[in-house]
Amino acid sequence: MQKRDLTVFKTPFSPGYWRMAFADAKDVRVLVFAAMMIAACTALTLIPSIPTTDPNVRVTWGFLARAVCGMVGGPITALIFGFAEDTINFLIAPSGPYFPGYALTTMLGTMIYALFLYRARFTPVTLAVRVFLAKLFTNALNVTLGALWSAILYSKGYIYYMVKSFWKNLVMLPVQTVMLFFLLIALVPILSRVGLIPGGSVSRIKEQKTEKRTEKRAEKKEPWES
Repeated sequence: MQKRDLTVFKTPFSPGYWRMAFADAKDVRVLVFAAMMIAACTALTLIPSIPTTDPNVRVTWGFLARAVCGMVGGPITALIFGFAEDTINFLIAPSGPYFPGYALTTMLGTMIYALFLYRARFTPVTLAVRVFLAKLFTNALNVTLGALWSAILYSKGYIYYMVKSFWKNLVMLPVQTVMLFFLLIALVPILSRVGLIPGGSVSRIKEQKTEKRTEKRAEKKEPWES
């Protein structure tokens, strides 16, 4: 099997970034991983959401799998994933007629995660910043498009749904940011080790420190020491 190219890019504004994104959308390992994340999203819907002080705001879990899929697969895979995930979950547990707007929101939301997390090299600080910005933009997307879809489907106007969604997503922003940050801190070393994301990031910090300490001890050894 050909080794996967794991080139790192500072920003998505590069032709090479998009070439890699298109290549990863055809990579069997990436597609299998995306399918696993669709299954994870379905499984996470079975975990009860956590209530907050606001009865209209509950902590859900599906965004975690979407973010991980975007980080591994990139923006093109994210679009495929978003459409498949929304459609499959609707077929498994339909709630009213199928509405393609929700699939579009899932596709664009997963793509936003990819734009901030795919092919990036992290330190804990830059990871925190990227996670916050990804959540900020996805929550803004939820407010704007979510209000539009609700206005189309239901009786009240766009502004009503936008204001309602704004406060919900504002409350959830710090909570979801913290949840996603600690999940990625735990997963990045594993995903890097199996070759799904670039190394030399958060996954390597402790290893690099250990290697430096080992090198210093080796330098201090006498020639006859092993």
